[in-house]
Amino acid sequence: MKLYRTGKVAEIFGVNRVTVIRWIKQGKIKAVRVGREYRIPEDEVKRMLKDKVANTAVIYARVSSSDQKSDLERQVEYLKEYCSAKGYNVVDILTDVASGLNEKRRGLKKLFEYVVNGKVDVAVVSYKDRLTRFGFRYLEDFFNSHGVRIEVVFGEGPRLQQELIEDLITIVTSFAGRLYGMRSHKKKKVVESVKQAIRDC
Repeated sequence: MKLYRTGKVAEIFGVNRVTVIRWIKQGKIKAVRVGREYRIPEDEVKRMLKDKVANTAVIYARVSSSDQKSDLERQVEYLKEYCSAKGYNVVDILTDVASGLNEKRRGLKKLFEYVVNGKVDVAVVSYKDRLTRFGFRYLEDFFNSHGVRIEVVFGEGPRLQQELIEDLITIVTSFAGRLYGMRSHKKKKVVESVKQAIRDC
């Protein structure tokens, strides 16, 4: 009887090796233990191909402000259709109305919980910047280390001018607050000067 390594099975199904190990532990796939590793019988691989184990997905969508809620709804609807077309089993739809620089987003926090607890195979977003403004590669590496891949439907997103302005003001406010104190008159003056410069453009 031919036995497949977990890495080979991951390659066949287009998932991470960690995902295959999770399937084994969840009982989705039968495997035998060979030393410290798992091996999957050929018959089991064929059964899996026939049944086509569905990827478990979580959808994440974000907009910067409440007046963009119609865009948020469009994001969610498109991502739902996308997941349906791909045959993904969507376990949750997470949304945030907050800046991409805000690391304390409720939806983002829950997304991390899904990833760390091994409850999903794929996180689906419309654009990279919906997930994070900066450091996407680090986030992608972290997700991959837990057997979860990030699927970006449209690649690089159109960075809206208003959102870029909001991000700039957030960064200036943060740095000025660290330099002069959050309630400092100097900090307020720096932030107001930046806002005025933007208005004058």
